[in-house]
Amino acid sequence: MSDEVRDNPPESRFEIEVDGHRGVLEYHRSGKRLVLIHTEVPHALEGRGIAGQLVRTAVDAAETDGLTVVPRCPYARAWLERHPDDAARVSIDWATTGSARDSGG
Repeated sequence: MSDEVRDNPPESRFEIEVDGHRGVLEYHRSGKRLVLIHTEVPHALEGRGIAGQLVRTAVDAAETDGLTVVPRCPYARAWLERHPDDAARVSIDWATTGSARDSGG
């Protein structure tokens, strides 16, 4: 896919445009924490890995800036749990997210 995710700091979101549709991952930066709030991908783009690409870009940004990721978004949390190699690149605050890992599933 030639479309790239870009950070839009004024809107506090990562976003990507594909075929005239926009996928977003809303976040909040608080000190050294990148809180992932909500992932939204239009139905027209579902099944193309767009949401995962958004989360991976957030992890890349957190790694570059030395931030702790706080995955409050259920999709982002599940994606990080399914991609331990990516998750291992950054510090993740699972405790405040209600992670399935902490609740037994």
